[in-house]
Amino acid sequence: MRLALQICGWLVGIPLELLILAALLRGGYRRYPFVFLYAVGEFLTTVAEVPASWAYSHGVRNTYVSLWWLDQVTLQLLVYAAVFSLLYRATDSRPEHRSFRLATILGAAVFAGGSLAVHYYMGAGSWHAAWIRDLNFCSVIIDLILWSFLIAQRRADHQLLLLSSGLGVQFCGQAIGESLRQLAVRDHSRVLSLGGAAVMVISYLLFLFIWWRALRTAEGPARRPAAQTAGQ
Repeated sequence: MRLALQICGWLVGIPLELLILAALLRGGYRRYPFVFLYAVGEFLTTVAEVPASWAYSHGVRNTYVSLWWLDQVTLQLLVYAAVFSLLYRATDSRPEHRSFRLATILGAAVFAGGSLAVHYYMGAGSWHAAWIRDLNFCSVIIDLILWSFLIAQRRADHQLLLLSSGLGVQFCGQAIGESLRQLAVRDHSRVLSLGGAAVMVISYLLFLFIWWRALRTAEGPARRPAAQTAGQ
């Protein structure tokens, strides 16, 4: 059942990832370079995990576990950078927010380094899971700040708002899914485990769809004036 859910996620998610990359390659990568890097990372890690996950379902576990942790750490760092690049873009035209932006970025960098040091050198068990959890929590806070800032603006950047909202959907889905999976381990419940996996897959697909819509619709207005000029 879990493999079937994962296959459904791949069948829908990989085309959406390709659509996002195609939209960014039309010019969006210049405005959102870290978003582009994150999108590339998501696609490459998804493709890499397909054979490893298939092997895992047939008893080959070591390769999948190592690859999964490497993917998770890489993607968490990329999404961390993507969130801050969106915050930078949202405050770039407002000189009065430069101090706030600098303090937020430096604070988050110190938090990430401190969390890594604590869990790697002094933590018990897997440092990967604890560090990823801390980075994800910090990303949620920064994304909430960004979303609140964009909502408060009189003329909000709707593309930035959609990109921020998509990340928020993904973060919430991950948090709910992980909570259900932890309850499943405690209660030995297969239903809760599958429910947590389903929430994470659905939230990820919603995130991809929102990003695709945000990046795709941004291309339309930019092309119309050129087409009208050529027609005249």
